[in-house]
Amino acid sequence: MVAGGHPASAPDVALSVRDLTVSLPVGMERLNAIEGVSFNLNRGQILCVIGESGSGKSMTASTIMGLLPRGMETSAGSITLEGREIVGMEAEELRSLRGRVVSMIFQDPLSALNPLMTVGAQIEEAMAAHGEGTAQSRRTRTVELLTEVGLPDPAMMYHQYPFRLSGGQRQRVMIAMALSLEPTILIADEPTTALDVTTQAQILTLIRDIQRRKGMSVMFITHDFGVVAEIADSVVVMEKGHVVERGEAAKVLKAPDHPYTKRLIAAVPHLRAEDRPREATASAAAEPLLKVRNLVKTYRSGSRLFRTERVVPAVQDVSFEVRPGHTLGVVGESGSGKSSLGRLLNRLMDVDSGKILFDGRDIAPLPESEFRSMRPKIQMIFQDPFASLNPRMTVGQILTVGPKAHGMSGSKAREEAMELLNLVGLDVRAFDRYPHEFSGGQRQRVGVARALMFKPQLLIADEAVSALDVSIQAQILELLDRIQRETGVAMIFITHDLRVASQICDEIAVMHKGRIVEFGRPSQIFFNPEADYTRQLVAAIPGERFDDKTTVPTQADTGT
Repeated sequence: MVAGGHPASAPDVALSVRDLTVSLPVGMERLNAIEGVSFNLNRGQILCVIGESGSGKSMTASTIMGLLPRGMETSAGSITLEGREIVGMEAEELRSLRGRVVSMIFQDPLSALNPLMTVGAQIEEAMAAHGEGTAQSRRTRTVELLTEVGLPDPAMMYHQYPFRLSGGQRQRVMIAMALSLEPTILIADEPTTALDVTTQAQILTLIRDIQRRKGMSVMFITHDFGVVAEIADSVVVMEKGHVVERGEAAKVLKAPDHPYTKRLIAAVPHLRAEDRPREATASAAAEPLLKVRNLVKTYRSGSRLFRTERVVPAVQDVSFEVRPGHTLGVVGESGSGKSSLGRLLNRLMDVDSGKILFDGRDIAPLPESEFRSMRPKIQMIFQDPFASLNPRMTVGQILTVGPKAHGMSGSKAREEAMELLNLVGLDVRAFDRYPHEFSGGQRQRVGVARALMFKPQLLIADEAVSALDVSIQAQILELLDRIQRETGVAMIFITHDLRVASQICDEIAVMHKGRIVEFGRPSQIFFNPEADYTRQLVAAIPGERFDDKTTVPTQADTGT
C-alpha cells in the first residue's frame, strides 16, 4: 500500500481516521502539524504509531481526543469513533465519550496529574464524573487498579501526592486512571518512556493482557521499535506530519519499504560489547573531581503519632568517585534512588549524612548562600523537561537568564544560546517560542542546552534522553560525548535504559533500593554481571529481544 493512499476498509473498525489535517498557527516551521493522515484501528488489536519527535504522533492522538491546544484546529478530514463522527461534535457530547469509550495515557505524567490532589482522589474523580459506582466502590476499584499496575503498597499509595512519586510511578498512576472506566479504545502516548526496563516489560504485558482479556483496541504511540516488536499487530510510521508507511507489524519490522522507516530501525540502540576507550577520556591518574562518601537520604511521610508514618530509604551508604572527562552511569529501576542521588549531588535536597567532596571541598554542609556561587559548576539536565521549564518564559529567556544573572552580557548570552540550539538540533526560531509549543523530545533538548550554557565542570544528566526518539537520542549522546572530549567535563548519567548507558559511560553503578549493588566497567556489568538484580535488568532489555525477531537494516541498506 502506498504511503499516501487510504487503508483498506475493514468491517470491524473501532477507530477510522481519514485525510486528517490539523493546521498550525502562522509563523511555525510548517503549515500543518499533520496532513492527510489516514489509518484504521481494528477492534481488539494494537496499532503502534511510530516516528521521531515532532512527527505528529501526539498531535494525532490529541485531535482524536478533542484536546487540541488553542490556535490549532482540524482543517480537513474525518475521525470515526465506534461508528460516530467526532470532528465537529459538540464539546459536551465529546466529553461523555472520554474515559468511557476512549481514554488516553498522556506522555508527561507530572503535568497531567493535579499536584493538589492525591493519586487516589484523581483516579476516583474520573469515575465520579461519569456517575460510576458509590464512594466506597470507587475507592475499592482505585486500590485494585493501583495494585494491577504494580505500584508498591497500594493502600498507602492511594493517599500520596504526585510529587512524592518517581517518574515511573507517576506514569503507572496515569495508566490506572486511563483504565478506570474500562474504555473500548485506549490511546497510549509514550506510556513506557519514563519506565525502567523491567517495569516497561511489566506495563507492556499489562496493556497487552488487558487488551486481549477485554477485547480493547489500543493505539500505542512510541519512538522505540523494540516496543513495537513486543506488542504491535500493525504499524503506522509518521514523518513530519505525514504517514510514510503502514502495514502489519511483522512486515514493517522485517522488510520496511520507506527509507525513513529503515533509518529508524537502524538507529535502535544495542548493548556495546567493548568498553569506551580510556584514551578518549581524561587520564585515569587524574585526581577525582567528585568524591561521594557514605551518602544517606531517607524520606519520611505521615505521622508517627497516628502510626501512619512511612519511611523510604532513598539513598543508603552510597560511595563513588568521578574523574574529569569520565562518565559514571547510574542505572536501576524506578524508585531505586537514582534521581534522588542526582538531586543530592546538585544540592537540591539536603543529605542526612555523608560527604560530597567537589573539587576537594565538602559541599554537603554548605548553606545555600555559600553554595550559590558554585552552582554554575554543577549543572543538571532534569528528567521531566516540561516541569523544569518555566512556562511563562520563552526558550531564549530560559537559556539566558541564568548566565546573565552570573554576569554574562545579554548579547553574549544570546549568541551562545543560538549556537547551543543548533547543536541540540533545534531551529534558531525556537529562541522566541514557549515550552508548550514543543513536543516532549524537543523540550528535553532545551533542557540539555540550558545545562550547557554554564560550561559546567560536572554535568548530572537525569534521564536526559529518555523522552527522545532513537535518532535524536543518538545525536544527543554524540553531542554530550563530543562536549566531554573538548571540555573535560565530568558526567553522571542517570538512566533506566541500559542500552544507552553502554554507549556513553566509562563505569556503571547499579542501584537497587537505595544501594549500589554492583559497580564496574560496562562490558562486565552487561555481559558478565555478578548480582542477580543486574542479570534481571539485562534480561528485560526490549532492544535486545528485538534482534531475535527482526532483521535490522545495515547502514548500507538505509543509505546512511
